[in-house]
Amino acid sequence: MTHDSLALAARLYLLAWDADRRRLTGTLYLDYLVRAGALTELVQRGLLVDADGAAKPVDDARAGDAALDGLLELIGESRPRTWKTWVSHRRKFTLETVRTQLVDSGILRRRTGRRFGLFPSISYELEHPELVREIREAARSVMLGAEPAEEISDRDAALVALAAAGELRTFASGKERRQYRARIEELTERSGATAPELKKVIKDVRAAMTVAITAASAGGAAAVG
Repeated sequence: MTHDSLALAARLYLLAWDADRRRLTGTLYLDYLVRAGALTELVQRGLLVDADGAAKPVDDARAGDAALDGLLELIGESRPRTWKTWVSHRRKFTLETVRTQLVDSGILRRRTGRRFGLFPSISYELEHPELVREIREAARSVMLGAEPAEEISDRDAALVALAAAGELRTFASGKERRQYRARIEELTERSGATAPELKKVIKDVRAAMTVAITAASAGGAAAVG
């Protein structure tokens, strides 16, 4: 399997892994990031549209991907909600579906056990760190490269824009995100270039994810303290 064949949500999830240590990072807000990736791809593919500020699937929309189709079904069966609300509403549903897909494809291995010898627990191990490295190198080449933003695919542009907004340290350090802020903004614009309304939707999703991550990080710091 190549990284290009993976949905945006799956690539963002894998990008959060430290391939060398085979350890998952950013677990406080990874579910927000994965949901934002799924929403963005559905919008880019024309399967999810804006209806007076709310997300709405087009008639008979099918993505051919379990995580994306599951989200389409969830949105279609729910009352109208804004894009910002969908970044967080039942967000773990999408994360769990993405993980199941990656287990089924052999990229992850699921392990069951008992915490403290009493409570059932599930953990995941990375089986193909080389795939994570490929995703990271491809994303960084987009951020660091000299290729004009308009020549980057909208999916690749969205990967960089969301990974940066999600503050994935496995992708780029805080210093790099500040250094390449202008390039990241260009790629954010590029990720919604196919339609004027798409730019607003993607910016709303990205802004909602940033707010959620800030809140999750603050909550995690408070819990530690």
